[in-house]
This record gives sequence, C-alpha cells and structure tokens, in this order.
Amino acid sequence: MTENVPFLDLSAQQAEIIDEVLPHWREQFRSAAFVGGPEVAAFEQEFADYLGVGSVIGVSNGTDALELAYRAVGVGHGDEVIMPANTFIATAEAASRIGAVPVFVDVDDDHLLIDPDAVAAAVTGRTRAIVPVHLFGQTAPIDLLMPLAQRHGIPIIEDAAQSQGAASLAGRAGSLGHVAATSFYPGKNLGAAGDGGAVMTSDPTVARAVRDMSAHGSAVKYVHHRVGFNARLDAVQATVLRVKLRRLDGWNSARQEAAAFYRQVLGAIEGVRLPAVRPGNVDVWHLYVIRLAERDRVLAELTADGIGAGIHYPTPVHLTEAYAGLGYRRGQFPVAEAAAERILSLPMFPHLLEDQQQRVAASLARAISRERVTVRA
Repeated sequence: MTENVPFLDLSAQQAEIIDEVLPHWREQFRSAAFVGGPEVAAFEQEFADYLGVGSVIGVSNGTDALELAYRAVGVGHGDEVIMPANTFIATAEAASRIGAVPVFVDVDDDHLLIDPDAVAAAVTGRTRAIVPVHLFGQTAPIDLLMPLAQRHGIPIIEDAAQSQGAASLAGRAGSLGHVAATSFYPGKNLGAAGDGGAVMTSDPTVARAVRDMSAHGSAVKYVHHRVGFNARLDAVQATVLRVKLRRLDGWNSARQEAAAFYRQVLGAIEGVRLPAVRPGNVDVWHLYVIRLAERDRVLAELTADGIGAGIHYPTPVHLTEAYAGLGYRRGQFPVAEAAAERILSLPMFPHLLEDQQQRVAASLARAISRERVTVRA
C-alpha cells in the first residue's frame, strides 16, 4: 500500500523538541508560573533580537495581535485600513472589531502580494494604516510602499503571520514597518503547542500601548490607564516558542530545500505555474502555492490519491458573505479573483521527504495529464 503524504506533519516537529520542552513544563507546573513571568520575558527578548526590533509583546493569538497593532497606532471607528483582497480574513476582521473599515486592493500577478499602485490609488483622507501581508512565507513590497506611507503620514502595519524568518534586502519580515503582528498558531513556521501571537515594533510608545492594552489597560496591577482586554501569551506556549525559535532557521532551510526540489520536479509538468520569488527576498515557504487550470478537479484527484493539499484562499475576502455590506463586486480585483480559482497549496513542512515530494509530483502529473486528455476529447 502506498503511504499517504500529509499536507502538514506537526508530529515530527513535536517529536524533535519534546525532550527539551518537558523539563521546562515540569518546572512551570511546579512553580505555577503560567501567565507572564520569566519564560514569556525571555522569549520576547530572544524573538526581538532575532528580528532586530526594539520590542516584542507576546499575546494570545494573531488576530488579537493585529487588533492591538491597529489600536496602538490610533486606528479607530470609521478609519480606513488598506489591505490586500488575497489574505486570511483575520487581517480584515481585526480592523472590523474596532469599527474600522477594511479597504481591499488587488495583488500583483507574479507573487500575489499587495500591489503598491493599487494602494496608492486607494489612499483617502480617512486612511489610517496600510497593511501589507507577508503571504505564503514571502516578504511584501514594503520598500515600494514606504515612500507613499511617509508622504501621507500613514503607518505601515505588517501582517507577518506567515513569514517568521523571511527577509528582504531591508531586513526581516516583522521589522520593516512601524509595527507588525504575527501568529504562532501551531502550523506556522514558528508555531506554539496551542495558540499565541506577538506584536513587534521599535517604537516604545506603541510597545507600551500594546503591552498595557493586552493586560486590561494596566501596567500596574489594579491601575488602569485605558480600556484594554485580556490578550496575554501564557508561559507554557512561550517555552515551546523559545525551543522552536532556536530551530527556526534550520527548519526554514529545510523548507527552502523542499521548495527547490519542487521547482526541479514540477518544472517539467506542463500546465503548472510555479511560485516566483521577488528579487531580494528570502522566502521561507510557509506554503508552496502553484496555479493551474481545473484546480478543483485536480485537488479532488490528489486527495483521492492520498496527497494532502489545500487552497489558500478559495474566496478573496471582499467576496465573502461577512463583507458583503461593504459593496464590493466580483471583477473589482481581477488578479486576486483569478488566483482564487487556480491556486493550490502542496505539502510543505520542514520534515517533508524527497520521496514524498516525488509522489506528490507524480500524482499531480497524472491528474493534469488526465485533464489534457479530457480537454482534447
């Protein structure tokens, strides 16, 4: 029987770190230091050093991280926040939760990252933030957005949930804008053993605001300077993140090797559009996303053949029911909409084996070959 190829194998990753994590967890259970404390502080400093930013504030999840980042730069009710249509809904959801208005723009056809020209056309007097998303493990074109942002006095908030370790010529993703937010959901390149997130910034005023708001608006117990909420990172997750952070570059290198192997074995398959790397970028391949016709049929055949695959994302956010009230119509963002009908995410994780990738390629080639035969018939 041919072995299935999972889309993501977290068990191999956990097996690699469990012996290092368990003694720390035993100490945490002995001391009952579960919220905040030295493990959280140590992770925050280590991740700040890794990224090259002044502060990291660990929080409960990536969506809360985005909301805190929005709030910390002054985004409020009725303000507009520009973001790509091709993203996970949390980018928009975090803005909506504070009464701000997501303003969607199209993406470029080569990398499916936010289109700087579209951003420039979308800026109005109500724009309070530009949110490039470092999608799929890439780094968005912040170098092209920064002059526009500076000219209008608009902060750039990076959605860095899929890009831990990614970089451009200007530095690591998460260190390039005014403030950044990330997620440590288990499937991320740097993932916890549950949920978690962080806000990253070199602006001490923003850092202080985020830290206070994430702890009920309080820097000192029972002294509340502002209205906040409970969005703290717990120490159990911080321990896992510290151990994984030490392995992040090695795991990202394994992803890069897997991406290079995919490029080699898939390049000969007619009808497959491979992902492109933006010049100057070091991608960390959170996802390996190809584009092809008859995507849904090919996905079904891969699934039937035991190949894990997915779609990120099947519906651009502006066309979801949740945002129907904003009045966007199909056809407004043609690149994002066309991509949503063709993108297919293949198995990608640090412990992916070459023979597993060969099986993915063979199954994909068979499915596409059947597609061509069907079309010709």
